[in-house]
Amino acid sequence: MGGPSKSSTTHSSPPPPPLHTLEVMRRAGLNRVFALVYTCGILALLYHHSLALLHSTTLLSFSLTLSLLLSDAVLAFMWSTTQSFRMRPIRRRAFLENLTRVVDESQFPAMDVFICTADPYKEPPMSVVNTALSVMAYDYPPEKVSVYVSDDGGSELTLFAFMEAAKFAAHWLPFCRMNKIEDRCPDAYFRSNQAGASEAEKLKTMYESMKEKVESVVEKGHVGEECITTEHEREAFNKWTTGFTRQDHPTVIQVLLESGKEMDEAGHEMPNLVYLSRQKSKTSPHHFKAGALNVLLRVSATMTNAPVVLTLDCDMYSNDPQTPLRALCYLSDPSSASKLGYVQFPQLFHGINKNDIYASELKRLFQLNPVGMDGIAGTSYVGTGCFFRRRAFFGGPSTLVSSEIPELNPDNVVTKSIRSQAVLKLAHLVASCNFESHSKWGSEMGFRYGSLVEDYYTGYRLQCEGWKSVFCHPDRAAFFGDVPINLDDVLNQNKRWSIGLLEVGFSKYSPVTFGTWCMGPLMGLSYAHYAFWGIWSIPITTYAFLPQLALLTGVSMFPKVSDPWFYLYVFLFLGAYGQDCLDFILAGSTVQRWWNDQRMWMIRGVSSYVFGFIDFILKSFGISAHGFNVTSKVVDDEQSKRYNQGIFEFGVPSPLFVPLVTTAIINLISFLVGLIGVIRSRDMGEIFVQLFLSGFVMVNCWPIYEAMVLRTDKGRMPTKTTKISILLSLALYLAASLIVQI
Repeated sequence: MGGPSKSSTTHSSPPPPPLHTLEVMRRAGLNRVFALVYTCGILALLYHHSLALLHSTTLLSFSLTLSLLLSDAVLAFMWSTTQSFRMRPIRRRAFLENLTRVVDESQFPAMDVFICTADPYKEPPMSVVNTALSVMAYDYPPEKVSVYVSDDGGSELTLFAFMEAAKFAAHWLPFCRMNKIEDRCPDAYFRSNQAGASEAEKLKTMYESMKEKVESVVEKGHVGEECITTEHEREAFNKWTTGFTRQDHPTVIQVLLESGKEMDEAGHEMPNLVYLSRQKSKTSPHHFKAGALNVLLRVSATMTNAPVVLTLDCDMYSNDPQTPLRALCYLSDPSSASKLGYVQFPQLFHGINKNDIYASELKRLFQLNPVGMDGIAGTSYVGTGCFFRRRAFFGGPSTLVSSEIPELNPDNVVTKSIRSQAVLKLAHLVASCNFESHSKWGSEMGFRYGSLVEDYYTGYRLQCEGWKSVFCHPDRAAFFGDVPINLDDVLNQNKRWSIGLLEVGFSKYSPVTFGTWCMGPLMGLSYAHYAFWGIWSIPITTYAFLPQLALLTGVSMFPKVSDPWFYLYVFLFLGAYGQDCLDFILAGSTVQRWWNDQRMWMIRGVSSYVFGFIDFILKSFGISAHGFNVTSKVVDDEQSKRYNQGIFEFGVPSPLFVPLVTTAIINLISFLVGLIGVIRSRDMGEIFVQLFLSGFVMVNCWPIYEAMVLRTDKGRMPTKTTKISILLSLALYLAASLIVQI
């Protein structure tokens, strides 16, 4: 017998260890079964409305039935869009311990970080500084990190803050790495109990000194001579001449730190840090945040051209120094690298009060829905906490890349110093306000224009081109941001979003048509769910007013309790609310937070969505135009105290509060009138649904009643708003009574 041959003893090398895995959640099957049953219920309800419409004998009954049919049809459509998130939710896991076994650290791709700010008074420079310092201190080769700060307000105050931050970074970065600090946002670290050692106390003193200096300059409104210490700094601030305004000014590019030239106090290289304020002209389009991001994309290409790009809101600081490594677990995977366009981390917030009274967590948008989209073709881009492959901004995965300037090509390698005259000259050119004229920027390249919600629209268009995405939700939050702590800011923010989303929903790139054709029906419905947020206003407003006004005028609209159709209403109501609540509980939330979330959904429905829908329609006819308003990040102490106590903040006579107070008044009166009618003689079974709706809305309106009558603090409902709402409620009642009599 001969020995084994050489070929039989040769073994193939073991496969590389996995960088990530995914599993489909067990509730996917139950979701599909429930969706089928609930669909049958919806079809039965629409059939019932159609029959009632055909057998209407009066104009009043016909009008009421038609209103219910339209509202329930919209509810049915929006419900169908939510089912796309429930068909295949998945859970991912990244294995950081395997990354260096598959990719050597020297092969880690360079990374450009984009941070956008626009107003030093609404977005305090120290908040932006903390965000930048938190990412500069990543557990990542510092020579491969470049931080670009876009200041769309063109403020010398922001530049001064970053000049001070560059000095502080020389001490902060080595401290974080040597002590393996996890909270690398200075403000978050010094607010914690960890800052106890002498070295930490020394750094805290330095940080407080920097903070005091920056805030003093912001309070004065200008950078005084006493703050300028070098000729280099003086030369930078000389660019702010008398003719320099935030709407009309030249490009300002200031290299604050250059890797390889500036070293930290431990002798290690520091990341690049660049301040940028793009050129603006009153006669040229600004394109708001998307325009700023495209300028960042081009300027960074001329200076570093890193293959990975991280976008961050100015208040969204890093909470985990290993976040880039988690992103690399997906971006470095050869099995998906060719089509993976971006890795999105959830947008999470610090400082939310116990029960999240304004539903600022937006749990569905930022945590629940993404896992459903991820199971189909990838989640949407939410504007921050997202690692992009730079190549994704230059056409689909199979598209040949072409750019008007070779240096903008994503494959171009920059070999010159970022302070060299040639690099700075080209950077100023691509940051000019006329550079994009007659180009593909904003339409086929870069971040996309055409909507106030450029983040949603950009992610949507990238996925339509064939790019996939990943939702990475680690146990330790990757990023933390701020939330508005007064209701007016919350509603105005949602109003702006609803306008921008409707701009996409009713465009030639509508997710219902274009999206479904490019990505399939489930992804099309997923994006349609957001695009048509504004039409929630139709059913919510209808059910907030119509049954109640009918009850006040003695008109019945729904089946009696003894009618079999009544139980269909019970099933549809309990089924939708029950599943929604269960999703929240399974995601680690509480019943109280879910209740506040559904209350805010109704509040937005009669305020933000109504005003947004109207503004969109007017804008479509060229009657009005809506600009981009920055949400204030400044915290008022009294407001903060009331917010932490779970008290709603009204305080200002906002038009958005008028429909809220009107809703509260109409529902309170209709409930009381209906209850009195039952006590006297009326059959409760006949008006039970209307009475229940009035009571349900009334319970949700408790913070409004409290603000109208019981409170005396500055956050109470303005008397002017209450008076206007009372008159509007009376007018609605008189109009309803007149219609019934006719």
